[in-house]
Amino acid sequence: MIRMRSLGLIAATLLPVLAWAGEIISGPMLGYRAHREVFVWLETRDADTVALEYWLRESPDDIDRIEFADVPHHPGGGQIHHFVPGLLKMGATYDYRILIDDAEAELAAPATFETQDLWEWRKPPPDFAFLMGSCAYINDPEYDRPGEGYGKTYKTFELMGESDADFMIWTGDNWYWREPDYSSVSGMWYRPSHDRSIPEMQKFLGTMHHYATWDDHDYGPNDSNWSFEYKELALDIFKAYWGNHTYGEAANPGVYSKFFWGDAAFFLMDNHYYRDAAGMDQDKHPEKTQWGRHQLEWLKQSLLQAKELRHFRFLFIASGNQMLQTLPRGEPHELYRREREELMQFIVDNEITGVVFLTGDVHHSAMYRRQIGDSGQWVYEITSSPLSAGSWDAANSDKANDPHVIANTLVGTQNFVQVAVAGQGQDRHLTVTSVDKDGATRFTETVKLSDLRPTEVE
Repeated sequence: MIRMRSLGLIAATLLPVLAWAGEIISGPMLGYRAHREVFVWLETRDADTVALEYWLRESPDDIDRIEFADVPHHPGGGQIHHFVPGLLKMGATYDYRILIDDAEAELAAPATFETQDLWEWRKPPPDFAFLMGSCAYINDPEYDRPGEGYGKTYKTFELMGESDADFMIWTGDNWYWREPDYSSVSGMWYRPSHDRSIPEMQKFLGTMHHYATWDDHDYGPNDSNWSFEYKELALDIFKAYWGNHTYGEAANPGVYSKFFWGDAAFFLMDNHYYRDAAGMDQDKHPEKTQWGRHQLEWLKQSLLQAKELRHFRFLFIASGNQMLQTLPRGEPHELYRREREELMQFIVDNEITGVVFLTGDVHHSAMYRRQIGDSGQWVYEITSSPLSAGSWDAANSDKANDPHVIANTLVGTQNFVQVAVAGQGQDRHLTVTSVDKDGATRFTETVKLSDLRPTEVE
């Protein structure tokens, strides 16, 4: 009895330590990258202190440290950490480690990041590659609809983690809120915490930088509009789980943002915070909008500013819904065509070249192109979907009859798209490749710089 009592005392002494030992739920994930700054994201549980220690690879003894203590748990049970190492050396490689309660954590991806090189006005733009995709459904049987799980594979995340791309653009439906989620604050916080924690995603999160915008399922219920009662909460959660440079503007909230990589400018659009219902008759309601007037004007001015800066040959506009399609399946901008055509006319009137739309939502991938205006100006669109959700065999549907679709690019299975930017001078070009869940290439298309200009421009 004495021995049993002693063991009981020991167990009682150790129990609080074991019960409250901090752990990583997901991450680290690399967010934005700049010349002298990067963003590192992490989610933990039950951690008293969480620290990021980092150093120049060439100076391993000169260590800087950012530490957070007593970070509260959000209503979904996790602790979110945003590390922003600053005043870094440009074009340099850094190594880092994560410490949870002063113990170094084991990470799924190599613990390293690089800062942006100062190439502007000094050397040719660097070659780079990025990934894009949408519709990342992660099964959770207790909350899913009855029947077979809608999440079909997680292999795509593993393949992306092995791709050696520089960054990823998530174009919406990055998680799927279910009915028990978007009916409460705690449910909404739970969903991204659960979905991002799957093992197959961890290396992918840490091996490249990540930028994101949303679509309906990570904004609110299916096909949500601006009336969603938890829209402000959805925005707060999005900001907590992603690492974009900025989100909207002080007087105009939202997830829209911009960033630059090499000779490409990227504009991430918010297609739900100000969105009118897709079913509204746009002929009876000519003011019908997907982006809202202010955001549309922001995009126009951003395109003009990118043109003025002169570094950017490619202008990528990312939005959750498709842009160029004339068949109104789903919620494409065809249902908001006055807004779309206003943007197209602005592009023509201001001689803005190099425009490529990046979209998702429709559970198939494809490429599209459309000639706008009288000058022969071309714009392209790359749709990438789904990453893991159920797919739609678009090749055997009326989607194949869309006048703007590029032949042999429809992919009706889980996949992601890689866009490689390479070449020198006027030979700069895009190589667009769809890779399916088995690692097979489904299509490869080359888009030359000259393809994105009016026909009379050399």
